[in-house]
Amino acid sequence: MAPVLEVRDVVAGYTPSLPILRGVSLNVDDGEIVTVLGPNGAGKSTLIKAIAGLVTVSAGRAFFCDRDITGIRTHELVRQGVAYVPQTGNVFARLSVNENLAPGADFDRRAHDERRDRVVGLFPDLARLGHLAAGKLSGGQRQMVAFGRALMSAPTLLMLDEPSAGLSPKLAGTVFSQLRRIRDAGVTILIVEQNARAALGVSDRGYVLAEGRERMHGSAAELLDSPEIGELYLGAKSRLARQ
Repeated sequence: MAPVLEVRDVVAGYTPSLPILRGVSLNVDDGEIVTVLGPNGAGKSTLIKAIAGLVTVSAGRAFFCDRDITGIRTHELVRQGVAYVPQTGNVFARLSVNENLAPGADFDRRAHDERRDRVVGLFPDLARLGHLAAGKLSGGQRQMVAFGRALMSAPTLLMLDEPSAGLSPKLAGTVFSQLRRIRDAGVTILIVEQNARAALGVSDRGYVLAEGRERMHGSAAELLDSPEIGELYLGAKSRLARQ
């Protein structure tokens, strides 16, 4: 069976003559949560944006369910079953929670009520907060709204760029626990994240980027127990899982 997502030797960046990614490959299998880690400037966000059609891919290919999606525009990817939640600007601050959720089902309006019920089942607080403007919510609540709108499109693959950015450790933990619920509801997940310990704690596997290239990959348990990863993130030769 083909992976849900396969990236092969992708070279990409914002300027063709200055690629940020220098031949990155990864795969995400059905039902997995996979995290891409790396220090600032490693190319993590560039990778997920390249898959989402927001950054030009100058070499290599990306495949979704064995279909070539390289360079396909983001809204077309949504139609195919790929949802992307950016790190910032992922809610419409002046619109209510209900109004934020509605566009997620624009491609299939007949399914709107059924999908909304499913999203509220995952995130019950959204029903209570539905009438409030998204800009008045806490950071964790806004992430719930952003996840909910993405899930309204009934994706096969959900891609998240730094879902814990700007959140307190407690709220970040809540967000990551919600990712397991989303996965258990049948959605495969790719995360780009700086919070290595929390992300690997809910993931099946991980990849580590450095200077636009894959530095290492393995199971989440292997990466959590790696002295190299501990040094990369904590500045000391200590295992991440024990800090």
